[in-house]
Amino acid sequence: MPANEGYDLDQDVEIEKEYRKEEECKETKEKPSDMMYTIEEVPPWYLSCFLGLQHYLTMFGATVAIPFLIAPKMCIGEDDPARGYIISTIFFVSGIVTLIQSTFGCRLPIVQGGTFSFLVPTFAILALPEWSCPSDFQNGVWSNTTTFTEDEKAEIWMSRMREIQGAIAVSAILQMFLGFSGLIGSILRFITPLTITPAVSMVGISLFEAASFNSQGNWGIALLTMLTMTIFSQYLKNVDVPGIKYSKGKWKRVNLPILKLFPILLTILLIWGLCAILTVTESIGEKNSARTDAKMNLVYNSVWFRFPYPFQWGVPTVSAAGVFGMMAGVLASAVESVGDYYACARLAGAPKPPVHAINRGIGTEGFGCVLAGLWGTGNGTTSYSENVGAIGVTKVGSRRVIQMAGLVMIFFGLFSKFGAFFLTIPNPIVGGIFTVMFGMITAVGLSNLQFVDLNSSRNLFVLGFSLFFSLVIPEWVKKNFDGLEFTGSSEFDQILKVLLSTHMFIGGILGFILDNTIPGTDEERGLIAWSSNHATESKEDRDKTDRCYDLPIGMDWLRRQNWAKYVPFLPTFQEGLLTDNCIPRIRKLFKRQR
Repeated sequence: MPANEGYDLDQDVEIEKEYRKEEECKETKEKPSDMMYTIEEVPPWYLSCFLGLQHYLTMFGATVAIPFLIAPKMCIGEDDPARGYIISTIFFVSGIVTLIQSTFGCRLPIVQGGTFSFLVPTFAILALPEWSCPSDFQNGVWSNTTTFTEDEKAEIWMSRMREIQGAIAVSAILQMFLGFSGLIGSILRFITPLTITPAVSMVGISLFEAASFNSQGNWGIALLTMLTMTIFSQYLKNVDVPGIKYSKGKWKRVNLPILKLFPILLTILLIWGLCAILTVTESIGEKNSARTDAKMNLVYNSVWFRFPYPFQWGVPTVSAAGVFGMMAGVLASAVESVGDYYACARLAGAPKPPVHAINRGIGTEGFGCVLAGLWGTGNGTTSYSENVGAIGVTKVGSRRVIQMAGLVMIFFGLFSKFGAFFLTIPNPIVGGIFTVMFGMITAVGLSNLQFVDLNSSRNLFVLGFSLFFSLVIPEWVKKNFDGLEFTGSSEFDQILKVLLSTHMFIGGILGFILDNTIPGTDEERGLIAWSSNHATESKEDRDKTDRCYDLPIGMDWLRRQNWAKYVPFLPTFQEGLLTDNCIPRIRKLFKRQR
């Protein structure tokens, strides 16, 4: 028998052409003219470090707010070092999940961190009679006459943490199932510009309260932060800063695009330094939130090094009420993340996320929530809209930068003294940064209207009603949260109330239902322009764009496996193949049995 019998040379040549390296994605025609680095491009390592630090500073404000909000509910005192331990843990886990998501998950340059979607069910669980704080604990402070020892105080908050841990870890399995089973991706065929627009826009609009809350302590500093960031990122973005570079034994003069690359970092450092001067000179009062010494106790009480580990607060406990209540946060987080993926891809100069990337991304977020539950962060993880907005401001969408940001988060999670130092950044600075970036996210959502016929009264109705109603219902639910009853089942009502209080969920669902049910032509709805915008001219070009979402290892082997075409979270997944091939075979099998 000849040695080469059964070997198809032409097939091998085709395989070799098809499996090109991931770097081909750089050659796509999708790169916007003003992007410094797109998703596959890699900045120099020193730039990546500073850009990663910039993303850390962008997400730390919202991340740190979560432990501060849940600590009083868990009976953790204001001066308890446990607050610092939880902060270190949440940054450590966020860094790990960010690395996993950007490397093996959806592979978009998107930061993972704590989510406010879990706060409502968390507060509902801790409001149950069995988890109410002792009478000795009032307004975040233990009374001087309390009879509890330090060990007993620690056990009080740890028992509550374990209950939240178990609820998050078990409910996150639902999110893993939604992603890895392909259920979340099966509805993407009905996602249209009029679905994406209200969903993504409401991500930015709904966060105005966070921007306003942080700014209101000192609007002067907040407005100065906005002005400085606007000048750096818009007016001076094409102004290079002269510098020097050592190469081949010589010093050379180079022009560096510092203002375009680091508008957020430079703004924070500049206004932070100004606040420090105002604090030292007592130009601002003691209760002014622009002071830099307001949180110094947290720095003093933080340890230099602490390694967070799973089950550090004990083995998590699981209750049905806690799990079902937390599922609301899981669903809200998953829906919001899909919108973030589309916004991130558009800002980073990447192709529209394919079905397998979204399935894998949502499944990975679920896995990240499981890790957060096992480690004991008191919260889950989700895609950070703040950092998506940062990509739009800095014009740096490199995946490597986000991976570096994950390493920075892990570092500050281990060396908590350094991490606590950045917590002294005044809230008005954070509020000013949020205002600019959340506005960018809102604009990204509205940019999808370029495909839609805005002269159509049908489209105006779908858009206007989706946006306005997604502001009305959540506001009503939040004001009447405790008294609302829909089904009589406390667990199911909890899920409904959390979903209905999520602006993006309401906007996305309304846009989804109305645009897919109200009669309208494909051209009127923007489907023709939408598909042509994301379509490429040839199969070779499509292969190049798909490489952006391929796994970093094992792709050659996967493409040779027939079964991999049916797995909805693998890059080799062929949508519709399962229903087209397997369902007819199952029907034939039943007919034979009859």
